[in-house]
Amino acid sequence: MSAVSTLSTGHIGLNVTELERSLGFYRDTLGFRLLGEGKEEGRRFAFLGQDGALVLTLWQQAEGGYAPAAAGLHHLAFTAGSVEEVRAFEERLRAAGVDFAYDGSVAHGEGAASGGIFFHDPDGTRLEISVPAGAEDAPAPSGAAPTCGFF
Repeated sequence: MSAVSTLSTGHIGLNVTELERSLGFYRDTLGFRLLGEGKEEGRRFAFLGQDGALVLTLWQQAEGGYAPAAAGLHHLAFTAGSVEEVRAFEERLRAAGVDFAYDGSVAHGEGAASGGIFFHDPDGTRLEISVPAGAEDAPAPSGAAPTCGFF
């Protein structure tokens, strides 16, 4: 038996500049539930999840916005249940004044069935909500290159 098991993503931790602003975005706009939080000055954080499972932790310890050219997180992708769900999130995000990388839903590449929406959180972290199929007729902004790689 190998000492290495099959790994899966547990949760994602993001550094944020203003916890309340980011908490509002991820909770109120994207629909995550607050599972717990730390309110001690200098140690503020929030645990967010779905169906009681931890998905995302926000840590208020960033001094500046997301830096796309720095090593580390490239983008955070969420999978939706349907193209209609992606469209509903797009409407909700547009109503909240969120910055989008592309106009509407796009394919992950030329001829790809997968695709979705690409946008930024309040600190500029790149985010994606996509589906594995149903985007066949959507444009591919980066041609054959992965759309999620160059936004």
